[in-house]
Parts: sequence; structure tokens; C-alpha cells
Amino acid sequence: MTAVRFAALGDSITEGVGDPVPAGWRGWAAVLAPSLADGPVEFRNLANSGALSNDLIGVQLPAALALRPAYAAVLIGGNDTLRAGFDIARTAGHLDTALAALTAHGSTVLTACLPDPGLLLRLPRPLARPLARRMRSVNTAVHTLSARYGAAHLHLAELPWLTERALLSVDRLHPSAVGHHRIAGDFHALLSASGHRLGPAPAPAAATAAPGFVADLRWMATQGTRWVAARCTDLLPGLLALAATETAHLLAGTADRLDARAARATATALAALGPGGARRPAGVRTVAAVRRAGGPKRFA
Repeated sequence: MTAVRFAALGDSITEGVGDPVPAGWRGWAAVLAPSLADGPVEFRNLANSGALSNDLIGVQLPAALALRPAYAAVLIGGNDTLRAGFDIARTAGHLDTALAALTAHGSTVLTACLPDPGLLLRLPRPLARPLARRMRSVNTAVHTLSARYGAAHLHLAELPWLTERALLSVDRLHPSAVGHHRIAGDFHALLSASGHRLGPAPAPAAATAAPGFVADLRWMATQGTRWVAARCTDLLPGLLALAATETAHLLAGTADRLDARAARATATALAALGPGGARRPAGVRTVAAVRRAGGPKRFA
């Protein structure tokens, strides 16, 4: 029996951080993989913690294309927002390149918008709002490009992360085992509803007690500060400046101007890609066209 190939591209969420197993991390993509077909599935997780959209293009995408996967997940962009040189045009361009190339190879692409880290960490408004604005720009790009390339798009940002604490791991930034299984199940339901012939849905994770306040403090004291510093690198020196600018606008009642400026930059970045994606290689077919031609590729 031929095998269905599944490649997962992205950062720590797709790597599986928050869902520990004896061998390391498991994560939603590994949970979903066996459910993508009634028969064998070959799964390759190319995601790694801290990855930027530039890493997606330079490292992960070539490896994924070499596999010629029937399904390919692309969840990335959160770490881009934690860099001083964040540029939505560059991030959107990288996403466009990846989705175009994978679609051209006949892959069904899985995408998701990401939750706002400032909200998850309950940062003060002057710090949270600039990060939320950047995350909103990335998610807008993901929404638009997912529709453009016919991706199976999951509104991951809309899961009840704050009201269902069990969905989050102790670091409050990554899904727990329960959260990862929830994501896998939601992707399975989304693909099934789109007409994909899949295997049985992944079983939900066993219920566990949500991390408490003491566990949150312990993680922040022992690992959290180091994790944030590693992800933010060059953003940290400028974060106070961002917060100062935000505070000035909040006091003046003009914070909506910052929102509008970010929205214009995002719209401009997407318009520059063109209605069909400026980076779409010749011969690109939509997912619908691939299905009409006989469905996604299967491999011996």
C-alpha cells in the first residue's frame, strides 16, 4: 500500500513544545499524522523552536519540497514579531513563497493564525499592544494567503486559551498536551469537512489538571526569562521605546492611529504580492485543481 506523506514546517508550536514524551516533543502535527489516511503515513517534522519566516524559506521549504508531501503544514511568524527589524512585507513575502511552492507541488497546505503572546502572558497594555499589533498583521497575511492558495486554514487564535487554562502548558505560550491534541482534532475535522478521505480522528489527550499560579511563577523564575530573552534577542532594547510610544498615544487617545498605520502597512505588503501572489511559480495549481486532477499525490 502506498503511503501518504506529511511534512510539518514552522516553529516551536509545530515542533511540539508543551507536549513532552520520553523521546522529546510530540506535538499536534505528530498526533494528526496517523489520522491523515486509512493506510500508512510518512511524517517528517521540519519545524524547530525559534524559527523565523526566513528559516522557513531557506531551510525548511527546500527539505519539504524534496519530500513531495501530500499534506504540508505551515505555521510560522510569531517569532518574527519578536524582532526589532520586524517587517510585515518580508514576512508576508516568505509565507507567499512557501505556500505557492507547496501548492505548485500538489500539496494540500495546512495553515493557522496564531494567538497573541502578549495576551497569553498577560503583559501590561503598553507592552502587549505593540506585540498584538504585529501578531495581527501576521495573522491578516496568513488569512489572506490561505484563501489565495486554497489552504485548510484553522483559526487557532480563536481557541479559548485564557478561559480553558488546560489548553496551555506551564509556560503560557505553547499548547499543553491537551491543547496539541485539540489542534490536531480541529485540523482533522476541517480536512474531513473539505472532502478529504482520512483515517479515524485522533483521540483527545487524557485530561490533566491545569498548571496553577505557583507553577506559572516557578516556570518564569527558572526558564521563562531565559526563553523570552532568547526569542526577543534584539527586540528587548527597543521594547521600552515601543512601550513609551504606546503609552504616549494611549494617554493622548490616539492609539488607533498606530493600529491604522499597521493595517495600512499590511495591506500594502499584500497588495505588492499581487492578486495571485507575485512569487507564485509558473505552473502553480490550486488545491481544487489538484483534486480535479486526481487528488493529492501518494507515494510508494
